[in-house]
Amino acid sequence: MAIEQTLILIKPDGLFRRLTGLTIDRLDSTGLEMVGAKMVSVSEDLAREHYKSLSDKPFFPNLIRYIRGEFHGLKDSRILALVYRGEGAIAKVRLIAGATNPEQAAPGTIRGSFGRITTAQQFENVIHASSDPVDAKREVELWFKPQEILA
Repeated sequence: MAIEQTLILIKPDGLFRRLTGLTIDRLDSTGLEMVGAKMVSVSEDLAREHYKSLSDKPFFPNLIRYIRGEFHGLKDSRILALVYRGEGAIAKVRLIAGATNPEQAAPGTIRGSFGRITTAQQFENVIHASSDPVDAKREVELWFKPQEILA
């Protein structure tokens, strides 16, 4: 298996509900190495660039509002951006993250344990995890400068 890097974003609902430590604990249980971490204020441009592959979906406007913290009344749009590295990092993080839809996520996964769907049908699934090597490379480069990641 190849050594990979993957991006994880602890989204505003994770911060708002104080799930950051529990989420990192579960990520650390994968045996992967955290090589980057920072708080990021999510601009509209950054959100749109991050989710550009979903821009034609009807839920895109709410997705942008969600990642920017607007659903949680946050005055700024902070998220915690992380980079983990190791053998099979993308698949390992996706496994511990669980299905995107919290109602379909397996018990014990991050989304299965902490995710929910609001009465407005908004997924609150706590984290974003890169889906494949191409997305991981693009996302890590979007959210981090090379010098912000430990070699």
